[in-house]
Amino acid sequence: MASEQQQKGSSRSEEDVPTGDDAATGAVTARKEQLDSDVDSILDEIDGVLEENAAEFVSSFVQKGGE
Repeated sequence: MASEQQQKGSSRSEEDVPTGDDAATGAVTARKEQLDSDVDSILDEIDGVLEENAAEFVSSFVQKGGE
């Protein structure tokens, strides 16, 4: 009996879960778009550096001696 009640209580449909406020959802979406834009900007900057001088960029990450 107890296991039946536990199963009933733990089974929730997606309709039971609140979806949140539309304003909050919009804010999250706007923040995600801003972060996506920032990441794209950083990746574009890295691509630019690699196009100019890839060997120098890579050599800056190579360990020398006991580093």
